[in-house]
Amino acid sequence: MAVLFLTSIKAQTVGDTLRPVRMETITPAHKNSFTDNGTNGTCKIRMQGGNPATVNGYFVFDGSADGDRQVDPQIAVGGGYILHGTNSGLFIYNKKGEFIQGVFQDCFKGGIDPKLFYDPHNKVFGFDMWVYWDKEKIKPVNIAVSQTDDPLGAWNTYSVSIPNGVDGGAVGYSHKWIGYSYPGGGEETFVLKMADAKRGKPAEVFHFPGSLGHPVNAQDGTDDLYFFDITGQHFIIRKVIELPDGTPASVIVANTPHHLRNFDWPPQSAQKDTAQKVSSGDRNPKNLILQNGSIWFSQAIKYHKRSAVQWHQVNAATGALLQSGLISNDTSNYIQTTIAVNKNNDVLIGFQEVNEHMYISPRFAYRYAGDAPGTIREMVHIGEGTGKTGGPAWGDYSCSVVDGDNFTDLWTIQSLSNEKGKGATKIARFSPEERKR
Repeated sequence: MAVLFLTSIKAQTVGDTLRPVRMETITPAHKNSFTDNGTNGTCKIRMQGGNPATVNGYFVFDGSADGDRQVDPQIAVGGGYILHGTNSGLFIYNKKGEFIQGVFQDCFKGGIDPKLFYDPHNKVFGFDMWVYWDKEKIKPVNIAVSQTDDPLGAWNTYSVSIPNGVDGGAVGYSHKWIGYSYPGGGEETFVLKMADAKRGKPAEVFHFPGSLGHPVNAQDGTDDLYFFDITGQHFIIRKVIELPDGTPASVIVANTPHHLRNFDWPPQSAQKDTAQKVSSGDRNPKNLILQNGSIWFSQAIKYHKRSAVQWHQVNAATGALLQSGLISNDTSNYIQTTIAVNKNNDVLIGFQEVNEHMYISPRFAYRYAGDAPGTIREMVHIGEGTGKTGGPAWGDYSCSVVDGDNFTDLWTIQSLSNEKGKGATKIARFSPEERKR
């Protein structure tokens, strides 16, 4: 289960500066784990996925099928590779959908709920994994960063202490910073410098009081790292800046009424052949993107007593809502959504569909930048579920990302329920330039 609960910082207004309350220096573990081939006794090879095909006119291949119902799939795309993470493994494919390498999470000091990113400006991959069962009770978050855009090469892993943390963290990046926020305890956000992590240097990790919000993936390449928070009535945008002495500080950029008409938490969704309902996600976004001066995100919300997908474009400087769209159906449910945006403001919205007459199935919708505000072109089916799940928990991360090599192609990974009711995944590419031809 990976849901981010946000606790806003009290008594801060626009322009206020907030300093970290704690700093620790962490020396990374340096490994080349994907090519270890099991020689150190812990880094066992895993082979899963591949089988590229054309499905309804789109390039699709299989991702991981491990886990129970909580695969928690993630992807990051760059350097000619697709890096795929789940609750129990990490996998590498090329862009033809061919399996390259796979390892268990123990190769990166272990943990659950990986969230992945590819930073195209520093040309590195990164991900986090949370360990709550350590004997020392520091509950470390392991932040792993590759030294190049080749995920088969060297990685540096930083074990950051969050002793009162609980499940539900989120990671984001800018050109200068890596940021992580999580529920639990008085410190709910930390940042470290991307340059230190990339080079494998001992890194100063700065802990802030409370949650700054959900960290945003800064595709614009800004030095400042943005955080986004949604309350019942407002969008709150913060950013972490670097002070002259090299330390970070947080400032509020905007605190703006959002006036969203549909904002209730989504209900659980019915599925075929059983009275057991499944989790639909929640109204807090699972990923946020800074692209061309806007923050983009999607969310699952309640609409006409069912789960629907809502997506938004927000001005990053003012918090003003620039456009918003709704994907809904009075006889079906759309759940577990994420968004991807390219350099042209073309958009892909990934999600799953389920209802009383079908099993959980992967979908995406898309739009071009010049389309009428708030509209989508079509919904694309990239697979169909074949079995019912046995519990409410459903691996509650989908993922959608831009291709970090060309900044135009958009990729998504979505879950489906297989014949045993377990979580399987499909990875698909949407190329706006190809579709326009």
